[in-house]
Amino acid sequence: MGVYLVSVDAKDWFEGSGDEEEDGWVHVSSALNEELGRRGLPAYDSVPEEAEFVRGSGQHFEEKLIPSMDGFVALCEAHLSAEEVAVLCGWSVLVPFSLDEPILLPVGSGYTDETLVAGAPQMLALAERLAEAVDLPAETPAMCDNLDLTTWFRDGPASELAASRPGPWSADLDATFYVALYLRAAQHSLRRGCPIVYT
Repeated sequence: MGVYLVSVDAKDWFEGSGDEEEDGWVHVSSALNEELGRRGLPAYDSVPEEAEFVRGSGQHFEEKLIPSMDGFVALCEAHLSAEEVAVLCGWSVLVPFSLDEPILLPVGSGYTDETLVAGAPQMLALAERLAEAVDLPAETPAMCDNLDLTTWFRDGPASELAASRPGPWSADLDATFYVALYLRAAQHSLRRGCPIVYT
């Protein structure tokens, strides 16, 4: 149990599988395409099919949100505008194309009654600024197929690296976890062309 940030494939995005939660993405995808059309933008209909799971392949994204976000929110407030903080910490669906402004849909998803859809290019730019601010180490996992970031930050490697090579990133490992989480989520969305959602 808990809250996860995961990638969504075409079947779950457009069809669902009979599960109430997964079927929720059908309502989101329909509402999003309707709103994109209303704005004169092309529909988002090129979500990739599910790929075979191979650890380290970068075909899936799954991370668990375990640590407190307090330090991350404080970090955001120190380096981003109030509007940027609201979007970075408030989106519920990330899509792999640019949006001039997030789209608020009147349909529920994950843990919210409404769905705030944000563009991965905009989120990537914000996350990159935070990664630069904390000097995110190169050793931070880049392919997050199966809790790779969660494991790296919680089960030793990050703490070991912090002890041998401390820096701004090691001052608050929970905050840095979320910096890495949002950075990698945006990168994955753009690389695979898929949505990222909370579940």
